[in-house]
Amino acid sequence: MQGVLQGFTVVMILIAIGFSTARFLPRHRDPIAKGLTPLIYYITNPALMFILLSGTDLRAVIGVFTPIALITAVATGGLYALGTRLLFKTPLQRIPAAAMSTSYVNAGNIGVPLALYAVGSTTPVVSVLLAQLLVIAPLYLCLFALVSRGSGGRDTAPVGRTILKSIANPVTIATFIGALSSWFNLQLPEVLHSPVRMLGESSIPLLLLAFGMSLYGQRPLADKSLRGEVLLGTGFKVLFMPAVAWVLAHLVFGLHGPDLLGVVIMAALPTAQNVLLFSQQFRLDQVVPREVILASTLLTLPVVLLATVLLT
Repeated sequence: MQGVLQGFTVVMILIAIGFSTARFLPRHRDPIAKGLTPLIYYITNPALMFILLSGTDLRAVIGVFTPIALITAVATGGLYALGTRLLFKTPLQRIPAAAMSTSYVNAGNIGVPLALYAVGSTTPVVSVLLAQLLVIAPLYLCLFALVSRGSGGRDTAPVGRTILKSIANPVTIATFIGALSSWFNLQLPEVLHSPVRMLGESSIPLLLLAFGMSLYGQRPLADKSLRGEVLLGTGFKVLFMPAVAWVLAHLVFGLHGPDLLGVVIMAALPTAQNVLLFSQQFRLDQVVPREVILASTLLTLPVVLLATVLLT
């Protein structure tokens, strides 16, 4: 329980620092934000994914955990997309980013300490990272690219080239290389591994700072026309996704004890700030993803605590 509280406290402090930066350094806010997004997208985030995957024994984590994470994410995002389209007639251009915010969890940041403190193993979090970075993220990024083209974006390249460019993004490439390094037990020389590790370790605080800065001047649920979508997305993220994970893990795959708790906690994690980063990169509407990230960050703690009490 102490690890859960500690993990969320660290996240909220970093978000608060980012918010304060935007509040007290208004003239520097835009230059900092414009610099952080490409820095994280092209350098620090890929370094983090490589370090996480290359240092993990994939043979020990690929099994029931990764299929559960994959099915849970697809079911949650897909059902949200269908629900918001039917209930609110949401334009297709806004659906992919919003759907990703309901099904893409902050495993790389909050997930690691929670997995270690709550279940004593990083197996659940690495399995989620594999599912997200090698399957879920490329799928969403393809949708982002197609939506960006269809909404008047500058990209006039053939659809196939657009999809290939989206899949071959820095994060996915780094994840794939890290997975290969782990699978074949390849090690970088220490003189190369150390700077890559240092860059990767900087990604999480930079992401949280950028998210905190983006919150300044924003009023939650200010856009009345989007309140329904935001509330539905938040409900799917903090309640529906953990419920789906429990059903799959317990009733379908037969997990129980710490393994079951680990799966449910991973599904209950808040939305990853990467969703906002990807939305910015493809110039998509960011209102719903930003609101769901904030709401899920605030509401996930009681959900995780409740899951811990019920499943231990």
